[in-house]
Amino acid sequence: QVQLVESGGGLVQPGGSLRLSCVVSGSMFRIYALAWYRQAPGKQRELVAVITSAESTNYADSVKGRFTISRDNAKNTVYLQMNSLKPEDTAVYYCNIGGATMGYWGQGTQVTVSL
Repeated sequence: QVQLVESGGGLVQPGGSLRLSCVVSGSMFRIYALAWYRQAPGKQRELVAVITSAESTNYADSVKGRFTISRDNAKNTVYLQMNSLKPEDTAVYYCNIGGATMGYWGQGTQVTVSL
């Protein structure tokens, strides 16, 4: 059974930073790509960032230069460092392993960017 547990969300002012963490149980971690998605109220879930098993990364245009995805295989953990946060980054953030269609999801962590 694969379980993903996110943490690190919260309320932050515009321009601030947060680091999200996602611990993944099970043996899939080292061989699969990991991703962060987000879903804002009234919007579809969107891909934010992905990191492959070879640590190649890709980002949504809206977060390039501000967000950094990384993974620690020794800790079965994937991170999302978010800097220069904007109100439009407000969403529930989910980590994923194994792809959006057939993969596994965490429960989500709320990020709110507001004065």
